[in-house]
Amino acid sequence: MTAHNIAPIVRVIMLDPFKIIEPTVISFSGGRTSAYMLWRVLQAHDGKLPNEAIVMFANTGKEAEETLAFVQACSDKWGVEIHWVEYQTEEPTFRRVTFETASRQGEPFEALIIKRKYLPNPLVRFCTAELKIRTIHRYLKSLGWEHNETMDWVGIRADEQRRAAKIVDKSRLPLVTAKVTKKEVIDFWESQDFNLMLPNINGETPTGNCDLCFLKNTSKIMSLIASEPDRAIWWAKMEGLSIASMPSGNYFRADRPSYAQMIKYSKEQRDMFSADEESIACFCGD
Repeated sequence: MTAHNIAPIVRVIMLDPFKIIEPTVISFSGGRTSAYMLWRVLQAHDGKLPNEAIVMFANTGKEAEETLAFVQACSDKWGVEIHWVEYQTEEPTFRRVTFETASRQGEPFEALIIKRKYLPNPLVRFCTAELKIRTIHRYLKSLGWEHNETMDWVGIRADEQRRAAKIVDKSRLPLVTAKVTKKEVIDFWESQDFNLMLPNINGETPTGNCDLCFLKNTSKIMSLIASEPDRAIWWAKMEGLSIASMPSGNYFRADRPSYAQMIKYSKEQRDMFSADEESIACFCGD
């Protein structure tokens, strides 16, 4: 065999998608998937968070107590610092908080609504932008980080194609690159000695993130109200403020009953919404 007939040997080095090689912000929503992403990052670096990375949790005040406890448990069990921040109206429009001092009655969210004088909705999701994305950005800037969204790693799985498609830079989605699916995340948490103490229904956590977020489908919200009516009080109160100049601005959704009406329907045990209605995905994550 002559030399020119020998095919060159190409050595392909597969990089670990969880290996951090530049400044990176790990966006921790407080759910199982983003927590699993954090664990994989730690495993890729011998159990320690590299100096180039920072873990951020933005609290809106409407997360379940179990979510807050889970975030703290991840920090304690894995020995990793998680930076808790909240929006506030006063400069510098963010504040650093802890598990003990974090808001639990929707205070950051309510302050934002009063400042804006209308409620967020599916088309104008200023709650996500202000309470999470911009609050994290301002905090990082105060630390001297030259932060931009290309640095943010988001906990989206390979089987969440619709959400993943919205993010052009797939390097921000290590779970997608690693082909991690819902089953792998579920199996991981079933093997751990702690977990998010919220119901896991086929890999989803209905009460995760803001408890009755208007992006969740109506049937799911009605079910959550039926199981715990007090959840809806804050949401109905916000719609009852009636501070918007346009009537539609006084409601989170114009295409379905108000939260006060849904409370009433729940008490009357009226089932009038399709369980097939899809929830709307947002930055908040799992």
